[in-house]
Amino acid sequence: MDPIAAKFIGSGISVIALFGVGIGLGKLFSSVIESVARNPSALKDLRSLSMTYFALLESVALLAFIVAMCLLFVV
Repeated sequence: MDPIAAKFIGSGISVIALFGVGIGLGKLFSSVIESVARNPSALKDLRSLSMTYFALLESVALLAFIVAMCLLFVV
């Protein structure tokens, strides 16, 4: 296999994680909106918890992006 083709295939595979991140973010914020609609007094607790999970999900997305860029431009 050509090394350039392997770099493109590897970076494409590493970006597959971004689909899971998108689905996870959609489920997270839809659940937060639904929970606040049912119990508005829990907004303060849900906001801090949801932002924590948002940061964790975005770190996965950033890691996948960094791996893809390293495969394309460094290796």
